[in-house]
Amino acid sequence: MKYKTLKTIKFLKTECGVDFLLRAGLGQELLEVYLTKELYNTDFFEILIFRKAQGSLLLNQKSISITDNTIVFISPFQKRQWNLDDKDLDFTFLYFQEDFLNDFFADKLFTYRLLYFYQLDRPLSLLVEPKDIDNAYRLLLEVKAELKHITADREHVIRSLLYYLLMKLNREYAQQMQLPLEKPENNYAYQFKKLLEVHIKDKQRINEYTSLLGISRITLNKAVQAQFGVTSIHLLKKRLLFEIESYLLHSSFTVAEIAHTLHFSEPQHLMRFFKTQTGMTTSEFILTYQNGSNGKNYGRKALS
Repeated sequence: MKYKTLKTIKFLKTECGVDFLLRAGLGQELLEVYLTKELYNTDFFEILIFRKAQGSLLLNQKSISITDNTIVFISPFQKRQWNLDDKDLDFTFLYFQEDFLNDFFADKLFTYRLLYFYQLDRPLSLLVEPKDIDNAYRLLLEVKAELKHITADREHVIRSLLYYLLMKLNREYAQQMQLPLEKPENNYAYQFKKLLEVHIKDKQRINEYTSLLGISRITLNKAVQAQFGVTSIHLLKKRLLFEIESYLLHSSFTVAEIAHTLHFSEPQHLMRFFKTQTGMTTSEFILTYQNGSNGKNYGRKALS
């Protein structure tokens, strides 16, 4: 059993120096990456700010339209495939590694507080006003300039610029997607989100996560609903469904092998779960995807 061959682009520390595991710049520096038609992933976070663009992006098994004034958010190891027109393409990028950013802001859950990362319920892109694109563009170029200058205060300047940009984007995302943005009373919702990324292959019951967190199911559900506007079981089912979809589309595993890997007691239990959540069998899902319907929601039912 193995995944189909998939190129992974790794973060290169030599491109930004050992002190800052982040990189900002103009898209022209990396055109070969974004004009390729191949399927690949990366081991870092990406924010791409398109001032001018026409095309699409296949991300998380869904198609995103890329037009002028589009911002795209990509989490580590999300599989993507670009289809961009190279004519008049104008964008900036921000790359960073999770551990670096969490340490940089002295918050081990920082990336999980950003609603646009590890997002499975809502789009991974925003369409914003030109003035917002210009502002984000300017901030990223300031970060790029600061990274090049060895000064005593550059760390503070970079931290300020980066925090401002990420928080402004988080606010805009929350407003457009109608997500809660209140200050949390505790970190349980973010901790749960992080634990899902780590343990989804071997833990698919809420009580397993409440045990890890040392809290009750009621407390967890209250925290998740307050921060994400959905139930904890919704997040768990959504993340499990995405894992199954990823195996179906990007590995050579049989359904029985996927069921074994994800600790379903029987393949039939996995197929029943999949049909309940998507309205399709696994075979129908694969066929629909192969026939070019990957930008749709596959007739998916709402998770509860």
